[in-house]
Amino acid sequence: MNNYIALATTFAIALGFLRLMDFFAHRGWIESKLSRKLIHIGTGPIFVLCWFLFNDDPSARWLAALVPLAITIQFALIGFGVIKDKASVDAMSRTGDPREILRGPLYYGIMFVVLTVVYWKDSPIGIIALMMMCGGDGIADIFGRRIVSPKLPWSRDKSVAGMVSVFVGGFVLSAAMIYIYVNAGVFAAPFTSYLLPIAIISAVGAAVESLHYRDIDNISMTLASALLGHWFF
Repeated sequence: MNNYIALATTFAIALGFLRLMDFFAHRGWIESKLSRKLIHIGTGPIFVLCWFLFNDDPSARWLAALVPLAITIQFALIGFGVIKDKASVDAMSRTGDPREILRGPLYYGIMFVVLTVVYWKDSPIGIIALMMMCGGDGIADIFGRRIVSPKLPWSRDKSVAGMVSVFVGGFVLSAAMIYIYVNAGVFAAPFTSYLLPIAIISAVGAAVESLHYRDIDNISMTLASALLGHWFF
């Protein structure tokens, strides 16, 4: 596909998904906390699958990165109050304060831009790191708060169930994306050779996410996953 058509298609799909979640949250059909996490989980796989729309021209990664960059700039403008968008605030904030978007959601978008430009389809590292951020961190908040389990001794606001959810969510989403890319012929190694590295990266990512630092786990866990990925790939 022509890369500019791929860019327009990717942007339309990503924006459509975001606006759908915004609409559901704004209408009260789903809780804002749940919509925030569904955006967190779903945006990554959708975006990474859209990479298949781009050809192998060197400009492809930069054009693809424009999608999360544009959305991240929008987040920043909403957070600073330049753009008034109550639906987005309802969907992405915990308390309805637009300034919350300047933390977790903004960091989330920045990591998408960086990992897309640095790794693209040349390495599984970026895909795994993105899936850890989406599947691991996103799923942890959904299941960790619903499953009764002991609190972590080193982080009393987080639980054993949440930490296990980070591992399982990150592993499953990473393995699924790598399976698709291996079967598409993008990565040459057998799929089974990726499973142990993904499991180790997921375990380390879960450990980093379990630390008590609030709002920066989109950066800390994702960077830790990418750096560890260099050990294996």
